[in-house]
Amino acid sequence: MKLLRFLLFPFAVLYDVITRIRNWFFNIGILRSTSFDIPVIAVGNLSVGGTGKSPQIEYLIRLLKSDYRIAVLSRGYKRKTEGFQIVNDTHTAEDVGDEPLQFYKKFKNEVTIAVDADRTNGIQQLLARENPPEVVLLDDAYQHRKVTASTYILLTKYNDLYVNDFLLPTGNLRESRRGAKRAAVIVVTKCPENLSEAAQEKILQKLHPKSYQQVFFTTIAYDETIKGREEMSIEDLQQKEVLLITGIANPTPLLQFLKKKKVGYKQLNFPDHHNFTDKDIATIKKAYEDLRSEQKIILTTEKDYMRLEGKINSLQYIAIKSEFLNGGEAFDAVVLQSVKDFKK
Repeated sequence: MKLLRFLLFPFAVLYDVITRIRNWFFNIGILRSTSFDIPVIAVGNLSVGGTGKSPQIEYLIRLLKSDYRIAVLSRGYKRKTEGFQIVNDTHTAEDVGDEPLQFYKKFKNEVTIAVDADRTNGIQQLLARENPPEVVLLDDAYQHRKVTASTYILLTKYNDLYVNDFLLPTGNLRESRRGAKRAAVIVVTKCPENLSEAAQEKILQKLHPKSYQQVFFTTIAYDETIKGREEMSIEDLQQKEVLLITGIANPTPLLQFLKKKKVGYKQLNFPDHHNFTDKDIATIKKAYEDLRSEQKIILTTEKDYMRLEGKINSLQYIAIKSEFLNGGEAFDAVVLQSVKDFKK
């Protein structure tokens, strides 16, 4: 695989040229970028793969929803519908995507969740509604230059920093590392919970942020309560035979958490955002039936639960959230101040 990526290096150079020209055209106005009269916060990354965008969006929702009317706009990755949609009770993950459905179920009646591949149209549609949002959160929209966000939050994984990566297809970057300069905030995600300040300082030196940028460090925290068909504690899983279903970009942190909690499991792993087919469901059900214990359950991630709910019995999920190692109050202050300054 590494050899193949090396051989594809000329295509990475071509990709770099194309993305640089595209960004330059947006910067000088040849390609149109639309600004809006409300704060628009774009959350995203430079690389493909999971960097923890969903828990970061949820963190921002919790931070802002008590003071502002919030809307979250996503493209609805792998959905089978098209155009602008406001997520509602009738929708499934196939209709709107697993992450928007997750946001909706978690913050139902508190925020508006919408999907539209055309983010400009999506924001316009949201603003045309009765009681329009006062702040829009754009999910996975760092490269969506057709909208000029008021604040850009760039996420990069602790063990896969964008400064150590290269452009597709040789590496995993969607655009040049220079794209990081658009961010007001850089969040290093999925850090070890005991990451020392000395280790954080080394990462800061690698990232070499601009004078206007602030860098924060977060870790993924798993909920101690297992939810779904019934609620149980993580300790209850120690007494059960667990079939673990994962369809996320990087299940390793979850596997490490379960090991730490002394939870045994048999795992069936699928690609990120996988749309489970009837054959997949049959495979899962067969694997569950083959478990020998009478005390057995199927455990999955919250994102996968959105795609599997109603298709499988005995289904439980474990939720995650983003927690700051330090500086959480400073991050909150930066975001809140950016919203207040825009609305003056």
